[in-house]
Amino acid sequence: MSGDLHQTGVRFLKQLARHADPIMDAYLSGSLPDQALEPAVQDRLIKDGILYRPEPEADLHLRRTVRSLLEEALRDDRNRQIDANTGSALVTFKTLAAHYKEARHQGDYAAADVYLADLKEHVYAFGETLRHGTRVLWSRLNNEFGYVGTLNAKIRENELAQSQVSELLNGLEMISFEELAETAGDLRDLRRLLVTRLQRTVSECAQELSIVQGRLLELLGRFRQIRGRTRLLKGWLLHLEQHPDYRIGNHTGAKEIPQLFNQATPILAPAAVDIHNQQHENELLELIAQIKALQPQERSLQVPVEAAELLLHEPETFEVQSNPIREAVSAYFCSVIDSGLRLSALEYRQHQALPWDAESWLYQVIGGFEGLPAEQKRHFVLDPIGEPHPDYSGNFIIRDICLWLA
Repeated sequence: MSGDLHQTGVRFLKQLARHADPIMDAYLSGSLPDQALEPAVQDRLIKDGILYRPEPEADLHLRRTVRSLLEEALRDDRNRQIDANTGSALVTFKTLAAHYKEARHQGDYAAADVYLADLKEHVYAFGETLRHGTRVLWSRLNNEFGYVGTLNAKIRENELAQSQVSELLNGLEMISFEELAETAGDLRDLRRLLVTRLQRTVSECAQELSIVQGRLLELLGRFRQIRGRTRLLKGWLLHLEQHPDYRIGNHTGAKEIPQLFNQATPILAPAAVDIHNQQHENELLELIAQIKALQPQERSLQVPVEAAELLLHEPETFEVQSNPIREAVSAYFCSVIDSGLRLSALEYRQHQALPWDAESWLYQVIGGFEGLPAEQKRHFVLDPIGEPHPDYSGNFIIRDICLWLA
């Protein structure tokens, strides 16, 4: 069997060497007319699987395998085919590993060596396929897709390359080295192939593909920026053709600068007062003192009056009126104690249908918590829910309050 394969392979390579000129013509032009070859030569090349006719009365074309062989040998940048079928390769690895383990278990070491050699070839071919795909992407990236003429075509080629990178990365994510380690078992040859070598290859290719993906995104952004500026320039030239008497006005003398020309960033950031910064306390106190000093003097001058006679009487009895909102806050604290759970102040207000507005209710809850004695306050945790003020740093806007037991 091996002798027949050797003779068939030698004959195939001789056919390629003997008819190298028409094969390269078909590779470069995409097809080969019938007049370029004699009928006997055509039949021989078609029979050997080098040329084929896609439909009756059509020109001759190269087989996909021969074209791939030439693309790889010539490092042709026009090659856009990338094999991302990782699932099929994994199934093949597991199947051949199972054949190898079964042959060793049965004592058929000759068959086991054949299966191991076949498995090595598939693993090496898989790694070479990944490197070939990465090499193709790098070659297309380094010349910035120079084999297409227009900018829109470059953008489409870039998007195609990005989709191919995503497919390759998704395929690499399918590889589970834990499953491959279980498949290899304690056999050293299988572990060296399916775990050590394959993991090294996948790691190197994944790292390179991530770099390629970043470069592709950067190049796509530059292409789109160039296209935008080109469209702007073409629109400007078209406007000048339609309005030949157009003259640019003096925009610097206008009261309001158009937004197109007002692209400078502000030199100073907008000022904001941080009342919680202790380092600014002295300056703020001085400013407040100056504000008070600007009040009219007439207000500060008061005519002293004669002190009235002080008479002491028995204190009158009075009754302290209960405050409904304060009682509601106490009930809210008792509800937290009874449930032992985290309870929102606004949710409690809505559930109890309390008549006060949300802001007054939150203020009263905060005041009730701050008014507790220290030995009682340490049993509660009050968490304000909100977000920082968008304009004034250091200020926090409270939207709700949650209270729970410490």
